[in-house]
Amino acid sequence: MKKKYDPNKIEKKIQHKWEKEKTFNVYENLKKKKYYCLPMLPYPSGNLHIGHVRNYTISDVISRYHRMLGKNVLQPIGWDSFGLPAEEAAKKNNKNPYNWTKKNIYYMKKQLKKLGLSYDWSREISTCDPNYYKWEQWFFIKLYKKKLVYKKRALVKWCPKDNTVLANEQVIKGKCWRCDTKIKLKKLSQWFLKITKYAENLYKGIKLLKGWPKKVKIMQKNWIGRTKGIELNFKIKNSKNIIKGYTTKPYSILDSKYLAISPDNKYIKKLIKKDIIIKKFINKQLKKLISTSNFKNIQNIGINTKKIAIHPLNKKELPIWIANFVFIKYGTNIIIASPKYSLSELNFYNKNLNKKKYISLKNKNLKKNENKSKYIIKKITKKKIGKKKIKYKIQDWNISRQRYWGTPIPIAINKDNSIFPVPKKKLPIKLPKFNKNFNSIKQSKIKINGINTKIEKDTFDTFIESSWYYARYTCPNNSKKMLDSFTSQYWLPVDQYIGGIEHATMHLIYFRFFHKLLYDFNLVNTNEPVKKLLCQGMVLSNAFYYLKKNNTRVWINSKKISIKFDKKNNIISISKFKKKKIFYAGMIKMSKSKNNGIEPKKVIKKYGADTIRLFIMFSAPVESDLQWNDLGIEGIYKFLNKLWKFSYLINKLFKPKKINKNKILNKKQKKIYFHLNKTIFDVSKDIHIRQSFHTAISRIMKFFKYIKKINIQNYYEYFIIRKSLIIILKLLYPFIPHFSYSILSSFKKKFYININKWPKINKKFLKKKYIKIIIQINGKMCCIIKTKKNLSQKKILKMSLKDNLIIKKLNKKKIIKNFFIPNKILNLITSN
Repeated sequence: MKKKYDPNKIEKKIQHKWEKEKTFNVYENLKKKKYYCLPMLPYPSGNLHIGHVRNYTISDVISRYHRMLGKNVLQPIGWDSFGLPAEEAAKKNNKNPYNWTKKNIYYMKKQLKKLGLSYDWSREISTCDPNYYKWEQWFFIKLYKKKLVYKKRALVKWCPKDNTVLANEQVIKGKCWRCDTKIKLKKLSQWFLKITKYAENLYKGIKLLKGWPKKVKIMQKNWIGRTKGIELNFKIKNSKNIIKGYTTKPYSILDSKYLAISPDNKYIKKLIKKDIIIKKFINKQLKKLISTSNFKNIQNIGINTKKIAIHPLNKKELPIWIANFVFIKYGTNIIIASPKYSLSELNFYNKNLNKKKYISLKNKNLKKNENKSKYIIKKITKKKIGKKKIKYKIQDWNISRQRYWGTPIPIAINKDNSIFPVPKKKLPIKLPKFNKNFNSIKQSKIKINGINTKIEKDTFDTFIESSWYYARYTCPNNSKKMLDSFTSQYWLPVDQYIGGIEHATMHLIYFRFFHKLLYDFNLVNTNEPVKKLLCQGMVLSNAFYYLKKNNTRVWINSKKISIKFDKKNNIISISKFKKKKIFYAGMIKMSKSKNNGIEPKKVIKKYGADTIRLFIMFSAPVESDLQWNDLGIEGIYKFLNKLWKFSYLINKLFKPKKINKNKILNKKQKKIYFHLNKTIFDVSKDIHIRQSFHTAISRIMKFFKYIKKINIQNYYEYFIIRKSLIIILKLLYPFIPHFSYSILSSFKKKFYININKWPKINKKFLKKKYIKIIIQINGKMCCIIKTKKNLSQKKILKMSLKDNLIIKKLNKKKIIKNFFIPNKILNLITSN
């Protein structure tokens, strides 16, 4: 062991050893308990950012911990390598997106390896590899034959900047999820996946997600938008037409005042032909009705259709209004509006139908409403004028993308525009030859059964590739099957999944849906893909800017200015930049656009991978945002240097000597053993159950500080300190693997230790001989006394009456009775 800690030399040497020996490659082993730990696969942008480092460090810490418990741990990695960013970057740099992506993967792989992540690189996949997407195409054809995919001309959400369609889940506040551009509506012929058919399954499955954050489960429930209600048949006055109205409040049906119909309802198409004013109104509203999230800005806008619906129960005439809030709440349904029972229906009514505004919201009497609902449902069912209905807000998944760099849709188009799936023997269908002018890329041609056909020009939404990659990791090199039944059964479900909460209603919905498809086609044998989900917070950093003459912000990196901090790391002053005043924007998410990112490779070069790993895991709870600061990094680096120096001294001073294991320990030695075993117990609980990694590290640091201060007086005490140090290094191994491995390896021959085993707790040192009993007088706390465990009521009472404070508080009052809870409370009741 070297005297000085040199992270770069140590890490390079150990990483080379792991790679050469293929330390983390795993195979199915029925004799060992499996553990599948998976971080969300990265998009190969070329450079790691701190968000990547945080995600992959969390995953690696969990993987290494479970490996130390003796489990067969799979932690794979791959690349979400198709998609718009690569296509745009390739276009900008006049390069083939395949070459661009491949180059980025090379650089990112190099950076990931420098972090010492314990991946099984033999399972590496890339979603733009034909050997991967071949099976995606094969499965699409299976779905097509089962009528779970279809093509139709539909009004879709279009991003004018990215020139492609977006799924509903990819529209946030009326803007593109990727580039933040305001989206438009367009009519196009598109491919859809019937996610609506699985809405109930997805909704009910949420109950099985016991290891998922509550927040994610609520977000998924809201996105699926399951409602239970009544669908009622309404005749149109002076017409043979019938429309179906819907309400989730059957008790309110008799109080209905109007029908509210969505601007994109099919029935309206008949009205459009005859009424130009309605047509103009609908076209205007459809442009606004892009996202469910902008509901507050567009409610209460409507137009009277001048059509009347006849109430099937009380024969009242109800005006039919086109109301844009209906689109938000119920898709293309028609609401039976009862203003007394719904705020949105009331607001619309008061604004458009009832200018006097005398109606107010009625208080809900749940029991009364429930009984009323039962009565009305019974009446409707008997008359056969309606039925119970469950509806969902979720809509079918639009999977067509008008981009080159994606998986080709395996559908052949004939000269007469008829379509049919490509035969399995013709798979994979690869991308057409690359043309630097992306707009003039020609469709692939293929001969099927002697007929010349063209391949569908649209490509798959890249969320399809990221919806099943976790399963392919179980057999990444299988050229004969999409999934191998034995390996998928062995590894699935994923035991721990790690990724950002921003994926809750996009990737994580598609991910669960795709798994259910795989399950129904007997390709996997579990109904849900993941047991436990961890959503890490963002990484924040100080951001600074100056203003141009037109008041636009120019973001500037903190390295280009001089900043003074106080002892609490608050900013005192900021220097000017080229005579311009610099403004502080606060701690915000690291990003290229805000110029406040930190390059991991620079931090690794200066401090080592273990320093950045430990800092990231120590500085904040994993589910919270992490505030980056250089002082914190330096603090961790100083701690590691102290630990290295102490380890060097222990290693150097050690001389083998026989120890009497039956030696009677003194008070001081027992105390050290208590703190040692308490640390193992608490750290194990923090990592395994609470996933509170920052408190686990804090406990280890505290214990190290404690043993450093101990005055060693004999060889046995030196033996205990040495043993404590080994435990500290083992507890830290998942966090700082190079550091711990290096020291423990140098200790190995002398101390006969198993580096790869998690420390065991010796429970005899944790047994409490003394407990605290609360003494109360007339129900009010008087004091706490220390006693031996399980003492009788009589003995504790005797002890209490000798205590000076209790004697003083009693003030010669007579005790008439007492209440006793063993090992907890003694309450003395006095006469006055």
